Amino acid sequence: MEAKGKRVLILAEELYNEYELWYPYYRLKEAGAEVTLVGSGSSETYKSKHGLPVTVDTRADEVDPAQYDGVVIPGGYAPDLMRRYPAMVGLVRSLFEAGKLVAAICHAGWMLASAKIVDGKTLTSFFAIKDDLIHAGARWVDQEVVVDGNLITSRTPDDLPAFMRAVIQWLSTH
Repeated sequence: MEAKGKRVLILAEELYNEYELWYPYYRLKEAGAEVTLVGSGSSETYKSKHGLPVTVDTRADEVDPAQYDGVVIPGGYAPDLMRRYPAMVGLVRSLFEAGKLVAAICHAGWMLASAKIVDGKTLTSFFAIKDDLIHAGARWVDQEVVVDGNLITSRTPDDLPAFMRAVIQWLSTH
């Protein structure tokens, strides 16, 4: 099991992309990781863009980042809502600054920009937020997955296999 003993957070908020939350959730569990679903605190259950519910395990303001090995941030429109909660943004920044995994797909780059962790980093995202990331100081590239230190990014659900291979590989070596 490539991630046995690792503890990983997955963030959730209204209008999350169901593929980008559930595929990492089950892939991480399959790899042996302990996965904790984290919400902003605005609800205990959030609905995806298509209405699929997810019930979270805890709120961002209750999480001790020192107890975790990383975070996966799904896209959809949820990141635009997530970044309105200082505890969620702070959690991402804390994990990044501690050298732990921060993995973001699609629109999740908004959270990276709000956490102020993209300046000088090479990353990718859904093309529509390219300008936001460049204005935050990132070097944006159009690739299915980009690994820059402890930051892993991908563009769309089609990139999930490459994204999760990179996430599992990172966890297995750190």
